[in-house]
Amino acid sequence: MHAPFVVLAAASLTLSCASRTRPAGSSHGDTVISPTAPSPAAVVAPAAGVLTPDRVTSLFNGTDLTGWTPDVPARDTDPAVPDSFVARNGMLVSLGKPPGHLITNTVFRDYRLEVEYRFPGKGGNCGVLVHASTPRALSKMFPKSIEVQMNHEHAGDFWCIQENIEVPDMETRRPRKEGQKWGGGPGDARRILNFTDGSEKPLGEWNTMVIEARGRGVKVWVNGAVVNEGHNSSADQGKIALQAEGTEVEFRKVEVGPLP
Repeated sequence: MHAPFVVLAAASLTLSCASRTRPAGSSHGDTVISPTAPSPAAVVAPAAGVLTPDRVTSLFNGTDLTGWTPDVPARDTDPAVPDSFVARNGMLVSLGKPPGHLITNTVFRDYRLEVEYRFPGKGGNCGVLVHASTPRALSKMFPKSIEVQMNHEHAGDFWCIQENIEVPDMETRRPRKEGQKWGGGPGDARRILNFTDGSEKPLGEWNTMVIEARGRGVKVWVNGAVVNEGHNSSADQGKIALQAEGTEVEFRKVEVGPLP
């Protein structure tokens, strides 16, 4: 991975988008920018350790993926595979395939993350990962982290990925088979159900997900409703990651700021 750096913004960036955009590769006028495209306007500086935000900052500059590093295992054997993540029409887009993750270069602790996202076509799978650290720690794909699920109709579930977090009423909200333990390993009961599956808007409409990482606690809202809250996490800092997990997802806002 590249050495960490922080994108410095004078103000939060307002992103605009059409009501629906075409897939990457369309010849109908969409602007698609590769993750490797340069950003002349970007101002970068080395990160000093772990960042606890003191102001709201956009993690996406609207034009390219400066500040992020893609990790797409398929590129290990074929560097020519298509991009999984692009900047398109002022939005950050996860194209869903090939599978992988887009990971911040900065490590964060104690922050409020707000993302606005939608599925422009069919519903499917995606997620926001917090406290991400070791790459490909599970199934040679997923970084060590706690995933906040964005899978359509299940937004707000937790998935533990070689990390762990606890919730009240574990037996009900974290189903497990006989002999299975709670944890983040491949044989563990890793899924923690959200409070409600009814907080998402219809497909094609924008959803707002807010994640507060406070110490060893993580709290999640979807469209203003509290959908999950965990405590005693095994991690209290790490990078932030977005998934490519089979379905195209558009992000018009990805902002990190101080806790209220």
